Amino acid sequence: MKRPIGKTTAVLAAAGTAAALLLTACASGDGGDGRPEAAASATGGGQTGGTLPPADSSTPPAPPAADSAPAAPSQGAPMPSTSPQAQPPKGTPSDDRDLLSAAGRGDTAAVQAALARGANVEARDSQKRTPLLLAALADQVDAARVLVAAGADPDAQDNRRDSAWLVTGVTGSVEMARVLLPAQPDLKLTNRYGGISIIPAGERGHAEYIRYVTANSAIDVDHVNDLGWTALLEAIVLGDGGARHQETVRVLLAAGADPRLPDKDGKTPLQLAERAGQRVVADLLRAAGA
Repeated sequence: MKRPIGKTTAVLAAAGTAAALLLTACASGDGGDGRPEAAASATGGGQTGGTLPPADSSTPPAPPAADSAPAAPSQGAPMPSTSPQAQPPKGTPSDDRDLLSAAGRGDTAAVQAALARGANVEARDSQKRTPLLLAALADQVDAARVLVAAGADPDAQDNRRDSAWLVTGVTGSVEMARVLLPAQPDLKLTNRYGGISIIPAGERGHAEYIRYVTANSAIDVDHVNDLGWTALLEAIVLGDGGARHQETVRVLLAAGADPRLPDKDGKTPLQLAERAGQRVVADLLRAAGA
């Protein structure tokens, strides 16, 4: 006769069946619902119910100790230089005087030597003239070229408000203008009379200088100085009406000078030319529309 299965025996049999199912699910890698984390949760794996990371290369290596010594350079590798950069020589007042003197007399080798010793390219003499201004005054073109290459300022003015660029209008040196113009002088800088470079050039009849400067820059051909004169008016008022000033008037008119622009007293270039008896100049002005 079979004995009836007790309640305890039935519970144990059910627990055994559940354990078998759980072992089967773990073996298949899921928790019975297709999710790997369900199996881990059922078995109590991980603090948050997730799978434990594998003990492999996914864990980043620990950083080196802070006090570890850097790797030694490989044999034959160049070591970085720790020596300070060489500083340019610092000149003395004597070097500056040598530079000023050499620039004025056009001694290019002496100019280069003084600069190499550290002479100040913007040194000043007792009249506040720079080496470049002295070179321009003496029309020392080669010396000026060396100074410009060294960074000399073509606009540095002396006690008389002359600059290297402004005095080219006085000397009429086209070659000096060729050297200084690439240094980008201030074409609006004025001398002690309020004039720009082409105004004294007009007075002195430097036609070729005016031709070069007006053709190669944006200089104001109708600039009016403190006396109320333009370059054209100075060519008439302070000129002699001869061949040089006639050509100067031609060049100025061709460059766009206004033949009707009067002086501060209201006198036009034509009136001034006629009063001075400059008949050729007067004819040029009439032909230009004066």
